[in-house]
Amino acid sequence: MASVWAKSFAHLPVLSVFFFLLLCLPPGGGQKKKENLLSEKVDQMMEWSSRRSVVRMNGDKFRRFVKAPPRNYSVIVMFTALQPQRQCSVCRQANEEYQVLANSWRYSSAFSNKLFFTVVDYDEGADVFQQLNMNSAPTFMHFPAKGKPKRADTFDLQRIGFASEQLAKWIADRTDVQIRVFRPPNYSGTIALALLVSLVGGLLYLRRNNLEFIYNKTGWAMAALCVVFAMTSGQMWNHIRGPPYAHKNPQNGQVSYIHGSSQAQFVAESHIILLLNAAITMGMVLLNEAATSKGDVGKRRIICLVGLGLVVFFFSFLLSIFRSKYHGYPYSPQSLGPIHCHWSSSKVITAQHQNTSSC
Repeated sequence: MASVWAKSFAHLPVLSVFFFLLLCLPPGGGQKKKENLLSEKVDQMMEWSSRRSVVRMNGDKFRRFVKAPPRNYSVIVMFTALQPQRQCSVCRQANEEYQVLANSWRYSSAFSNKLFFTVVDYDEGADVFQQLNMNSAPTFMHFPAKGKPKRADTFDLQRIGFASEQLAKWIADRTDVQIRVFRPPNYSGTIALALLVSLVGGLLYLRRNNLEFIYNKTGWAMAALCVVFAMTSGQMWNHIRGPPYAHKNPQNGQVSYIHGSSQAQFVAESHIILLLNAAITMGMVLLNEAATSKGDVGKRRIICLVGLGLVVFFFSFLLSIFRSKYHGYPYSPQSLGPIHCHWSSSKVITAQHQNTSSC
């Protein structure tokens, strides 16, 4: 019995030293290290942002400051291809709008370390594109402070466009950070208006003794048609949404001038529609001229055939574009499915089995 007690007391110095070391160790050592790492990352991002509103990143920087924890800040990343050999005109246009937005945030009074703007170029971070399975540019993504990006954290560029105001609205929805966009002064519109007024004023002054051209119906009709063509081709939609001029597939280099969705369009597409509408209108004018004029019958027949050819050819082209955007055209009651209309005193409530339609 005495030997057992002796062995127990022999281990007391070792146990004492062990407990003493436990008491001396600072509590939460791992947490402290994590906080120091986070502080270093935030300080580094703030230093880069003080130099440039948009921080350029390669693969290593992206993985360390955007993907790897810890991180208590949100990051907006534009994946792009700005090198000249890539020939991505849309990337350059989107980059200009992105710079405007980042500068508006950087030099605003609300600027903080809760949001940073970065860019990853394909030629500097091809591994990042491969890691994210990304095959198109430009693409805007939001990486939240906590958790992984969701579907809504990828900006719908094809449908909304890349205007700074639209990007700011999307960022506000994802981060609750309100950014007021400040654009640098652009006097091109003022200069163009001044030149137009000067041109019209000079023309009126030169023709001050003969102003009969003001009452020319053909001139006013042409001006009205130009406005109609511009509005029906979607120029106002382009002005509001700021879509890209065209889309180039980075894999095969194929350029698309017609958007495949009925919810969006390219600038080039609106130009094509404008020219098609103008050609169809010209054909209708020629048909009217052939029917109402009293000239030579042979000449009228030629005018009629030319007008008919313009209408048939270009309207067929216009209809083919419509079909490519609105899949399933021409519609039929079978393709639309059953539609049930419920009337109320203020509105019509429409419901259908598969597709949405209006009554």
